[in-house]
Amino acid sequence: MNILLQCPSVLSGCVLASSPTPFMCLQRWFSICGPGPPSGRPTASQGRILHRLGICHQVSFIRWFVARFLTRLNPVPAGLRVKDLTFSEVPVRVYEPTTVCDGLRRGLVYFHGGGWVLGSIDSVDEVCRHIAKESDTTVVSVGYRLAPEHRYPAQLDDCETATCHFLSVAEAEFSVDSCRVAVGGDSTGANLAAALCQRLARREDGHLPSPCAQVLIYPALQMADFNLPSYQQNHAVPILFRGRMAFYFLQYLSGDMSVCQDVLEGNHVPTELKPCYEEWLSPSNLPPECLVRGTFEHPTPEYDAEVYHTIKAGLEPEVSPLLADDAIIKKTPPTFILTCEYDVLRDDGILYRKRLLDLEKDVTWQHVTKGFHGMVNFFNQGWLTFPSAVQVVDSVVDYIKTL
Repeated sequence: MNILLQCPSVLSGCVLASSPTPFMCLQRWFSICGPGPPSGRPTASQGRILHRLGICHQVSFIRWFVARFLTRLNPVPAGLRVKDLTFSEVPVRVYEPTTVCDGLRRGLVYFHGGGWVLGSIDSVDEVCRHIAKESDTTVVSVGYRLAPEHRYPAQLDDCETATCHFLSVAEAEFSVDSCRVAVGGDSTGANLAAALCQRLARREDGHLPSPCAQVLIYPALQMADFNLPSYQQNHAVPILFRGRMAFYFLQYLSGDMSVCQDVLEGNHVPTELKPCYEEWLSPSNLPPECLVRGTFEHPTPEYDAEVYHTIKAGLEPEVSPLLADDAIIKKTPPTFILTCEYDVLRDDGILYRKRLLDLEKDVTWQHVTKGFHGMVNFFNQGWLTFPSAVQVVDSVVDYIKTL
């Protein structure tokens, strides 16, 4: 799949296809337009300044900025009914097509991205509307709790609670077939979807059907190696920088940023775990085209037990689903994975696909060769819209229709 990145009018003079680094245009746009998207460097820097001055937490500033300037709610379109509800005390927004359906509909429980600290039901409202209407699917968007106010596993617990509630009432209250309910999300929302599928696979209590599929849009799937080729090649590509991804993981776990550089270097991985991780995370598992932009061999990290004990939950499968045992991954449902070439998380998704295929699991993979992290956040967002984001969301629609 080759989706050409198309830019807003301010970037229309840039010829992205012929540029060696298409996102130079995006970076230039940020410099022209001022503060960038939620994980962009200008907004984050301003947040850090306010935090150091004692005015507000940097995350609070970024949330305010996103809500004020980057989130817009349009009138509900014809053919769709939207309700704000709570499922076992977890806020959700339900999108129900109003067209006549012959039988029960399929369902999708969607978890927004944002590094476990940003994002909201509102931030993915347009995406969920589009998926619901175009695929004739009832979509449930989950407003899980965020860090730093709430740490792991609060976010995953909320996603599980909302999903299980929906599965238990799907047919009776929403005319949805509980055996045709998928879970999915973008970025760290995709992390939550993958972790949830593994958590449910471990339990197998039989009281509720398991998700019929997992939809993973540029997922964050491991915090063992921040020096994969995609992290090296895209370390400064908007809108997600290499260091910022480590920041999000640490905010999710404990908020202790003193170990950030150690985590980036890999000093948090115990020696006895390295052989297993190297088998799963080796660049040799990647397609050759992922290496054409160059990569270097990172120096052997020096294990620091103190750092490990600070972040050890991050190497557990519920935070790093890519590091789960074969027996658990084998129990997960069919998977849709979307990756973007210009994304530090590109290799997470591709390496997870490799593990799934090795276990003879059903995987559908879409790779956006001109894509960048956070594309769905630019879907139908006025002057911030990237038309190619429509093609990304529509690839999800096409997959949902097959369930």
